[in-house]
Order: sequence, then C-alpha cells, then structure tokens
Amino acid sequence: MESRGYLDEGFADYEDYLTTLLYVEPAQGISFEKAVNAICGESSIGTWTDVETAEGIDSKRLSPHAFDLNEESGLFRVAYPLDLFEPDNIPQVLSSIAGNIYGMKAIDNLRVLDIHMPPAMVRTLEGPEFGIEGIRRILGVQDRPLVGTIVKPKVGLNEERHSRVAYEAWVGGCDIVKDDENLTSQPFNRFEKRVDLTLEKRDKAESETGEVKVYMPNITAETDKMLERLDYVKSQGGKYAMIDVVTLGFAAVQTVRKNNKSLVLHAHRAMHGALTRNPRMGITMLALAKLYRFAGADQLHIGTAVGKMEGAKDEVKSIRDAITQDEIPDSKGLLSQSWGGMKPVFPVCSGGLHPGLIDGLMQIMGKDIIIQLGGGIHGHPQGTLLGSTAARQAVDAIMEGVSLKEKAKTARELSQALDVWGN
Repeated sequence: MESRGYLDEGFADYEDYLTTLLYVEPAQGISFEKAVNAICGESSIGTWTDVETAEGIDSKRLSPHAFDLNEESGLFRVAYPLDLFEPDNIPQVLSSIAGNIYGMKAIDNLRVLDIHMPPAMVRTLEGPEFGIEGIRRILGVQDRPLVGTIVKPKVGLNEERHSRVAYEAWVGGCDIVKDDENLTSQPFNRFEKRVDLTLEKRDKAESETGEVKVYMPNITAETDKMLERLDYVKSQGGKYAMIDVVTLGFAAVQTVRKNNKSLVLHAHRAMHGALTRNPRMGITMLALAKLYRFAGADQLHIGTAVGKMEGAKDEVKSIRDAITQDEIPDSKGLLSQSWGGMKPVFPVCSGGLHPGLIDGLMQIMGKDIIIQLGGGIHGHPQGTLLGSTAARQAVDAIMEGVSLKEKAKTARELSQALDVWGN
C-alpha cells in the first residue's frame, strides 16, 4: 500500500460500492488517520503486520477507499469494492464492515452510522414481499394508520385468556393483535394451542365487526422450529408471523423470508438497544432498519419519539424515510440509497403509547404507520374492550381534523383515557 494506506480524499462517487459512514474515537496515542487505516485494513485485505502471503493480491481492485475524513467530528466514510462480498449474504457483509473492527486496540469507540448498498447488491436481496400497499390491501384499510395492541402482560396468561384479550381488542377497534417479544411456547401458554384459540377469536371478531383482523404470533425459535411454526400458522389460516429479528440474527431472518409461506413478516427489534443506544459505540437503528428492509421484513418497530422508549424525533423520522422511500439522497450525516423499486416496510410505532399521544405521533409520522398500544389499551379504566375503542377514536379524530379534546366530548371512552393519561 502507499504511505497513506487506504486514505483516498479524492474519492467521491460511492454509488457502486458498499459504503459505510462511521464515527471513531482513536485510542490514546493513535492518530485519527492511523485508526481509520486500521479499520479499513481489518475489514478488508489488511492485517496488523506485513505478510508475504499478501503477494499476488490485486490490492488496487480490492482495497477500500476511506474518504470525507473529519477528525474534529470523528466521522469518515469507507467505500468497499463489491468483490469483497458474497451476494445475498447479509451476515458476511456485517462480519466484514462491522466485525473485528470493534475489538481493535487502536480504537476506544466506534459506531456504524449508516450503510449504503449499491444497485448490484440490492438486486440480489429479497426485500419485503408485501410492503405497505400489500398490507393495506390485506386489511382493507387505505387512509388511516393501522391500530394494534400487544397482549399484556407480556407473559403469564394461558391460551384461553390470551385469546379473550385479543378478541376484546379486535371488537373494540384494533386491526392488529400481536404477541410480545418473549412469548413463544411456554408451559402456561403453548404455541399451537394459542394460535388455534386466538385465530378462532379473530374469525369471531371479523364476523361481528365486518372488518379484517390479524393476529401476529411470535414464531421466534431455533430456525427449524421456526419454519415448522410458519407452516402451522399458514395451515390454521393465519396471515402474519412475528419474529424477533435482532436476537434471531440476519441469517435466520433471511431464511424466514425465503420460506415465509406468503405470510406478512412483522419484525420486533428486541435487544436492539444493546447495539444502538450508546451514541459513541455500536450501530445505529437507522443502519439496522435498512438491513432489515433488505432482508425482507414487511413491518418493523422504529420508535415513537413520544412514548417511553429512547429515540429522538429526527432519528425516528430518518428511519421511517429510509424504510419507506425509494430514493434517499446523500446528506450531512446520511448516505444515499437507491432501493430499486424494493417494497417499503410498514413502520411500527410502539412503546409507552396511549390515546392522548396519538395526535402528536401522527403529526410527526403521518398516517402510513402502525400504532401499537399495550398498556395504553389494557390500562384503560374500563379494560381492554373500551381501551381499544378509545385508541381507535383518537385515530378517527385526527383523520376527521378535530382535536382529541373535541372528540372526547362525544367519545366517552376517549374521554376516560385522557382523564387517566392526559393529552
């Protein structure tokens, strides 16, 4: 390599390269440039010392390009030639660009802020089967957010009680009922029996309301077991499956997408905070969200900006844009991305929501969202049935162009919710 190693400040056009935007804090005594070079080498063709086995490698063709270095902010970009990666293999991509580099002594902190996939790689990836349009077609709901709930408590209910809670939520006004991230198949609530009883209650709710209702059973498990559960849900007339995408890992997510039996895949991001929350280390939820779109999630939790979970408004909006738009321009702090017509992911807003927050949420996020309320439905003073009614009334108020307080004058359930949680 030349004396400046992988640094290539004249490099600019990264569209045909797999490119990352990173933040680094070099270790004491290590220069910014040396840390960047170490990261580039460890993630591609380099190692910590000269090795004769490197002779014959086409370093000009395979070397990454580090550019847009800003020592003051700690930011830089790296463009990797596509020959370094296997098509349709997200785990291998991450093993390269976000693998050993985190453990290097040359750095104290490192964070992957964004990832750009070039068109040649995008074409090899599955992407969502349904996307927003397909999901709206299934539900028959075109012009408002979808309203959903999570059966609470997270774990502890038996199958019969679980199905009754789901039924009350659907009849009250919810479109969607889902399992929580840690309910799979425990002794007090077995997967197959829960699916059977809850889908029976779904059919009953559809008959009584005249609306399409969906249930999202959590199929998360060892991969073979998970595929068995996909088959079972499909055989029982289910339309959805939920997976805990972070804990499963990208290989399993890609496997589920390739074998999804035409079920909508709902992606829960449990454990993401272990990777995303520290602003100086790890990886952003934005980068993960883009990868889950590539991997084939139809719906994805992205935060709320107004509820109990961490996530600022601008961050949540940037994630929404990345998973719903077809073209993302290059901008300060973000890489460009062309999705090549890949279907958008339906953003899911969940975490500490209640009816009094829905107006603020929709002002930030618009109507192409799925609003999921857990305690904000089941904690209603009149219980789940009227709690779901209050949530639906709040959405209807915004769609009608009236304030929640105004709507509450004629909507008793919403009025009671506002009395408890405020507006």
